[in-house]
Amino acid sequence: MGFLTRERAALDSVLPGLDDALAAIPLLDMERRGNPAFAEFRRLGGPGLLIPERLGGRGASPLQAARAQRAIAARAPSLAIATNMHHFTIATILEVTPPGEPGPESDLLGLIAGENLYVASGFAEGRTGVSIQTSALRLEQGPDGVVLNGSKRPCSLSQSMDLFTASTPALAGMDAELAVVVVPANAPGLERRPFWNSPILAGAESDEVVLNNVVVSEEDFFPLGGPGRSNPVQDGGFLWFELMITAAYIGIASGLAERVLAARGGAASGRVAMATELESAMAALEGIARAMGEGERGNDELARMLMVRYAAQAAIDRAASLAFELRGGMAFIESPEIAYLVAATRPLVFHPPSRSAASERLDAYLGGGPLILD
Repeated sequence: MGFLTRERAALDSVLPGLDDALAAIPLLDMERRGNPAFAEFRRLGGPGLLIPERLGGRGASPLQAARAQRAIAARAPSLAIATNMHHFTIATILEVTPPGEPGPESDLLGLIAGENLYVASGFAEGRTGVSIQTSALRLEQGPDGVVLNGSKRPCSLSQSMDLFTASTPALAGMDAELAVVVVPANAPGLERRPFWNSPILAGAESDEVVLNNVVVSEEDFFPLGGPGRSNPVQDGGFLWFELMITAAYIGIASGLAERVLAARGGAASGRVAMATELESAMAALEGIARAMGEGERGNDELARMLMVRYAAQAAIDRAASLAFELRGGMAFIESPEIAYLVAATRPLVFHPPSRSAASERLDAYLGGGPLILD
């Protein structure tokens, strides 16, 4: 056993051949527009990673998924970040899918798994409780169906997506206040516009998606419940988001650390300290994943997940700084990969909810109240 051995074994168990395929593509080729990793992920069944086997997917458990995500990110950071929102959408739909029962949600998931479709998320992730509490779209009833207007930026997978999803107010007659709407990527009125100007994670296709009078039918809406205070559907979907995004950034830092370990950069004490930061963060994350696998999805688990994520942010920063120092100035001069990976570990702080935004709410939770993200 060695560094990342367990994670790559988990990836091979759910998506055989993907690690080898990603290892054969130069890192920086996957970190710019036209990312070839998307085709490999699709070809090898990645879109169905979280979808149950009974619906044609790979049925990865939370623990398997977190380990696989770390392994993917160590090879292809932009792929891991982009597909995180796909997984979040799938997980949210799973939360409202009756297990073992036929229905429109099961049909949609079966279609995604069977055809390896990419799902881009227009959920309002810039705020948290969030992600699905505030709609980015405006709805009107038109003569031919429901008319959608609005935009989402940044929207990962904007170029490769087959379906676009977003949170909206529920339609009249639904026993819910919120819904997910599913829009084909080739729908008339759906437009993509350049938005992401940073070279860091440019391979994630995080541009703007604009909807101009896009017409959809009522059958394209799936109820989610209410905007809320400890809504179990939203808690479950958001748990998956935080689990997978944290695993992804641990993975990016692990790809950097792996280069240091292979080059035997610096002293043994420094290399061990670097790896210890990442292994400790991953061990804490795996504790959450195991609890999720046992069915824990509530307010308490979400609070624990956020605290684990913020601890992981700090550990990733320390590990990346150590790796940068240990690898040395000549490596920095000779190859752009080291500086790129250091920079790519940082954006975890931008994903919702930020540590500063959640601190008062977590403090109230630790004092005995519920965790309220709104």
